[in-house]
Amino acid sequence: MNTIGNTIKMYREHLKMTKEELAQKIRVGIHTIDKYESGEQIPSTQTLLKLSTVLDIPASELSLDQLDQHT
Repeated sequence: MNTIGNTIKMYREHLKMTKEELAQKIRVGIHTIDKYESGEQIPSTQTLLKLSTVLDIPASELSLDQLDQHT
């Protein structure tokens, strides 16, 4: 199963973006990005929207992964 963290990491790496760059663009700390990618923490709805914009993917792709993780 592809978790939200794996999806974030996959698209971030596809864009050749560092964790630091992503953190700056969505205005969170790098440790927060680490937690998202490791699955320790789930982004809020507002953060999911920011991530979808920065990573250029539909928000539904991230939110569907989030729902899958909790079932």
